[in-house]
Amino acid sequence: MLDRKTLLTNSKALADAIPLLFGTRNEVVLHDLSTETIAYIANPFSQRQPGDPSNMHEIDFHPSEDVIGPYEKVNWDGSVLRSISVVVRDDAGNAQFVLCINHDQADLQNLQRAVRSLLPARSPKVQPEALFRNDWHENLNVFVSDWCATRSLRVEELSREARRELVAALESSGALSERNAAAYVARVLSVSRATVYNDLKAVAE
Repeated sequence: MLDRKTLLTNSKALADAIPLLFGTRNEVVLHDLSTETIAYIANPFSQRQPGDPSNMHEIDFHPSEDVIGPYEKVNWDGSVLRSISVVVRDDAGNAQFVLCINHDQADLQNLQRAVRSLLPARSPKVQPEALFRNDWHENLNVFVSDWCATRSLRVEELSREARRELVAALESSGALSERNAAAYVARVLSVSRATVYNDLKAVAE
């Protein structure tokens, strides 16, 4: 049976493990719901300490929930924290603790700004019509990219079923009517031209 003491011990061990694996930008706060105070903090950086009030109302805690978030908070120094909380229950299903993982986004935000500063400025002009009007390679690339993006897929990791759906969509759009289009699609999908033809045959059946 998982009594409160065992739950507390296990939760502390988990709290200690998370920053060891994911780095020092992660703080783990264990809240004791029976006392509404912080029971333990691993890798503290939010200027809180054990015994402080939990202030669980700040994350709109509902005892019936198991996972809360992800959500965002602002740390004392103005940095953004992306957080998620997990409810720790006993054998009877009663919530005893809440384990909150806070990830400081400062490094990621700085990296994002640095990358953005290195990118070339976007031209306000549209693509030259004379250059792209009949560029079926470009049109096909856009089609494949958009098709994968709307399904949260990566073109280099498509399953056979997903690849066949994509090939069928390309065929329906007329993208494969261009000479050598099938060969180009095969290169894009990292398969043989015969595979593309077999996919077309399979979806037509």
